[in-house]
Amino acid sequence: MIDPYEQLSGAVGASAEWRRAAILATCTGICFLYAMTATVANVSLPQMQGTFSATQDQVAWVVTMNIVATAVVTPMSGWLVVRFGERRVILYCLIAFGLASLGCGVANSLSELVGYRILQGAFGAPLAPVTQTLVQASFPRHRHGPAIAIWGLGAVLGPVVAPTVGGYLSEIYNWRWVFYMILPFSVLAVVSAWIMIKDRARTVEAHLDWTGLLALAIAIMCLQLGLDRGERADWFQSSEIVAYAICGGFALYFFLAHILTSERPFLRPALFSDRNFALGMLLTFLFGMLNLTPMTLLPGMLKNVGGYPDTIIGYVLGLRGMGTAIAFLLMIYFSRFNPKTLLICGFACQGVAGWQMAQLGANISLWDIAFPLWLQGFGVGLLWVPLTLISFATLKPEFMAEGSGIYHFLRNMGGSIHISLSIAVVLRMKQTSYADMTSQVTPFNEAFSLPWAVGGWSIETTKGMAAMTKEMTRQAIMMGYIDAFYFFVATVLLSVPLIIFVRWNKPKS
Repeated sequence: MIDPYEQLSGAVGASAEWRRAAILATCTGICFLYAMTATVANVSLPQMQGTFSATQDQVAWVVTMNIVATAVVTPMSGWLVVRFGERRVILYCLIAFGLASLGCGVANSLSELVGYRILQGAFGAPLAPVTQTLVQASFPRHRHGPAIAIWGLGAVLGPVVAPTVGGYLSEIYNWRWVFYMILPFSVLAVVSAWIMIKDRARTVEAHLDWTGLLALAIAIMCLQLGLDRGERADWFQSSEIVAYAICGGFALYFFLAHILTSERPFLRPALFSDRNFALGMLLTFLFGMLNLTPMTLLPGMLKNVGGYPDTIIGYVLGLRGMGTAIAFLLMIYFSRFNPKTLLICGFACQGVAGWQMAQLGANISLWDIAFPLWLQGFGVGLLWVPLTLISFATLKPEFMAEGSGIYHFLRNMGGSIHISLSIAVVLRMKQTSYADMTSQVTPFNEAFSLPWAVGGWSIETTKGMAAMTKEMTRQAIMMGYIDAFYFFVATVLLSVPLIIFVRWNKPKS
């Protein structure tokens, strides 16, 4: 049986080009919907924290558990497509995704909200790899660069619309509306997919290695729970964290042993025999670590340190998405250049942006944060397309669907791990900085004898002590964020040796 998308790739004429354009537009719209959830909750995290009386690391589960669920389910995308077909996978996932978004809006507790966010991430997980595979199958290989750049616009417009509109709605109404606004986009995506997406021929038998999948899922969950709970539980001083480490380590060992010895493993090791794919996956993991971390850290910093309202925070986060969108538009032309050059430029933008954010002070102005956040988004846009081109340039066609799942899995896992570690850095350095400052609050400190130095602070009155405590807390939180941004810059530096070993030969028509 002939694969209609393969047939389309070799077709000529206006009808074939129209069909390609329609598929690309539909997949871009679906990617836009999925990308909205990556940042839609970030702008309202401080408001959710107040509603549920949660700590900063507890409310961060709204973001990290969604990413973890996405990471766990993403590698199943290939099996789901083979078993049910692209059309049914996309339609069913879109419907369930919309219902989960509605559940997030009506949640009455933090645990309930996290549960619906897990469902939202799980049902949204197949959307990105499946639509990316459709786009790649619909266009010849030499046109993958512009096609992926256009498809990627959905991934970058989502982070523009979600925090901007979401911040406005949460300020006018409440945080629940950041999830309600997803519903009309979900309905539109279902209608478009129903009309435009057709199933491709499936000649491969549907098979899923449940043993490998469960082992990987357990390893991921133990890792994420350990990272999220580590700072509050005092890391390996806690039997809980030790249990997570032992269970996760055993599950990871079992997973690796299983895929190396099984005849039909969940993840075929042969995938990584392709040099570019293996290097591309490492770079993708680093890219995932850098992608969403600033979007998670900045709302809390702007709210708790700068005192800005949700509307302003949403506009500021939207600048990051605008930078990414501009870079993606440029990539329609720049994709013809050597991807190694684009990778260097993209990671350099990330590093410069992180360094500039690490130079911020407690008195944050919007201008101080606007350019580095825009630059970080611009770097994301420069990285996405060359990472895709390098990773799949030499990969055999039979590995494309599976490789796409691994690509998005590692990107999401990198994000969840780095966000958890960054929040741990913020909390740990906040405590350390606060302890250092309190050691200076003593009658023997000569600064307290200088009225022009201490201002309204005083160690002799309750009001003065309260004002001093509030300011020291604000300064300590800011020091924690600064150290987290230095950690961000250090992560960028890890990409340098990997880019050096990438090989690139421009694909032929």
